[in-house]
Amino acid sequence: MLGGLVSDDSRSRSSPPAQDLIVLRFLRILWASPCSLVGLSIGALVLLFGGSVRRVGCALEFAPYCGQCPSNSRLRYLPFSAITFGHVILGHSFQDLVTLRAHELIHVRQYERLGPLFFIAYPASSLLAAARGRCPYRNNHFEMEACARSTAPVVSSVSPVGEGSNAA
Repeated sequence: MLGGLVSDDSRSRSSPPAQDLIVLRFLRILWASPCSLVGLSIGALVLLFGGSVRRVGCALEFAPYCGQCPSNSRLRYLPFSAITFGHVILGHSFQDLVTLRAHELIHVRQYERLGPLFFIAYPASSLLAAARGRCPYRNNHFEMEACARSTAPVVSSVSPVGEGSNAA
């Protein structure tokens, strides 16, 4: 009898069953979904204008160009090469997204933690940095975390989504 209790106790300390991990993953995706809807709306425009989409893990990457973004592209005027909304990452090109993937996937995890609150927390962190006389981007708590944690290489499966994808 005591042996059964000990084994039950040791099971509770081991890693959670695969079913629990699936439920947790679903809840994280659901929590970030209002933000992902913003990204999907912009991503739909990218597709409408000839871009393509790839799936990377649980994130979707949208880009208008597969190779390098042309130097005469209006996208060059944007203050970023990629931006994340929930589980959607938008980039100038898939070449840029490959370079920035590790950083942007940290932002995906941040959205999973904060959900819609990220839309308040991120600009608040920038405003706080600016109020302290610091760079609102480089001293933003979320950017600092993404920069610090994205130094390790990311190994993930990349696959084109849909039949009309231009992704390589």
